Amino acid sequence: MTYLTRFLTGTAISLALALPAAAAEYRIAVGDGAGGTQEALGKAFIAALEKESGGEMTGKLFLNGQLGDEQDTVTAAATGTLDFSILAINNITPFSPSVGALTLPYVILSQDDAEKITQGKIGQQMIDRTIEDAGVRIIGWAYSGFRVLSNSKKPVSSVEDLQGLVIRVPKNEIMIETYKSWGINPTPMAWGETFAALQQKVVDGQDNPYMTIYSMKFDEVQKYITNLRYIFSIEPLIVSEALFEGLSEEEQQHILAAGEAATQASAEFLRSEETKIRDELVSRGMEITDPADDEKEFMELATTNVWPKFYEQIGGKEALNQVLTALDRPAIE
Repeated sequence: MTYLTRFLTGTAISLALALPAAAAEYRIAVGDGAGGTQEALGKAFIAALEKESGGEMTGKLFLNGQLGDEQDTVTAAATGTLDFSILAINNITPFSPSVGALTLPYVILSQDDAEKITQGKIGQQMIDRTIEDAGVRIIGWAYSGFRVLSNSKKPVSSVEDLQGLVIRVPKNEIMIETYKSWGINPTPMAWGETFAALQQKVVDGQDNPYMTIYSMKFDEVQKYITNLRYIFSIEPLIVSEALFEGLSEEEQQHILAAGEAATQASAEFLRSEETKIRDELVSRGMEITDPADDEKEFMELATTNVWPKFYEQIGGKEALNQVLTALDRPAIE
């Protein structure tokens, strides 16, 4: 070995030892576009993860379903081919049915309800069951608000007004049955196909939170909004359990702490931004209608006809009663 070779080799080794190792960068799938709750949660998580790990761990967001439809990302994370995903809770329910208690219509009636359940004992039980059932771990929660109904044809304030409309819903049995209880057969459709279907008038409407309607630019293809409160949209941040278990205990703690910080940031984001976004949608020409009679007809039909069909699937009446009791509401008999 020549002197020059020895010098260059030694220099390269010294530089390698002096320079910090490249940060581990994780892929984070995001179903929605920019400007919504999912992106806000993802950004908050990445910032917290970098802070917790001293810059040794970071992430990159892939918006607008670039890494697959939301349900597909659960499978990808479970098999270890995807690191993280942020998705609507109804898209994890098929893999872990007990989580469905939070998607039953009119169970969660406020943001406070959503935070109390997800951040408490019941939320931890759902995390444990999701690890076992789906092979993914929930490490954070985004709060997106109620899934309001939008459509391109007419104002809707009653169940009667809803008749004749073709409404897109996710491929989720509870949501499908809820619309059936209101007298219509909805159209199950993958999230990635929804904007085009609305644009081409294949379907007349859909339901999602104001934040999602805004981030997905649905105001370009929808005119009317009905202020339904039947489902409060909770969007978990999941990590591949295979990835998580392969990390050191210290790295696991960085991820858990970042998820907790992102959850708190999401709650604050919704409280500060939802009204502004609603006003912005109105300024863009959307018309907002409140349901007649404080939504009593929608609520009665859904709770009476839908809840009993899913007791067994979500783990029995006891699972639902745990949630209701935690929210200081009467248990069902």
